[in-house]
Parts: sequence; structure tokens; C-alpha cells
Amino acid sequence: MAFASFDNKRSNAPMTDINMVPLIDVMLVLLVIFIVTAPLLTHAVKLDLPKASADINLLKPEKIEFAIDAQGQRYVNGERQTRQQAAERLLLAGKTQPLPELHLRADQAVAYRAVAETLADASPAQD
Repeated sequence: MAFASFDNKRSNAPMTDINMVPLIDVMLVLLVIFIVTAPLLTHAVKLDLPKASADINLLKPEKIEFAIDAQGQRYVNGERQTRQQAAERLLLAGKTQPLPELHLRADQAVAYRAVAETLADASPAQD
């Protein structure tokens, strides 16, 4: 350890010794803190998760192509139909398993009301 001296020759020289004791004390305190807190971080809640199977779903759902042109005419898989006919067809398709995919395409000039009606017709019935 370096202490002040009464020697005039060395009094103006900078201290070249590094006091390591405070650095070691800080390191040991941090080590104790990490040793105490490390087991607390590994604490986990026991969960009973559902089991999932990795079986491949071989059933591909039917795909229904639904289009609405600029005049508001509805087409289901390329066939022109009225809203009532399309709604009945979507209702029948909704009862099949697996549920079919509905691909809806609408012209940019068509009113959104026609698209909203189609989406309402395709949604499952509310009891």
C-alpha cells in the first residue's frame, strides 16, 4: 500500500501503485450476489401442457373461388349466381369437414357493401 511520505524528492511524483484491495472487495461482493440470485432465476412454474401430435393432415380442404365483378355480379367457382344462391352454396359448404377455404376477389370498382354481404353470408350462423 502506498502512503504519503515526508520525503520531498518523492512528494511531487505521481503515485504509481494501484490499490487492489477495494477492487477485490467489490468483486467478492458481486460474486456473492450472483451466487445467491442465480438459483432464484431458474425457478419455473410447473405447467401441464397439452400433447400435440405430429401427424400430417392428409385431408385438403375444398377451395371455393368467389369473385365479385364491377357490376356487383357474384361468381362461385366461375359460375354466375345470385346472392341467395351463393349464400345457400356457402351454407352447404360450411357444413362439410374440413371447412373449405374461401378465396374472395372483388373488383376495385364494386361497392364494399357487396363484399361485406358476401362475408356475412360466408360467416357461420349465430344461434
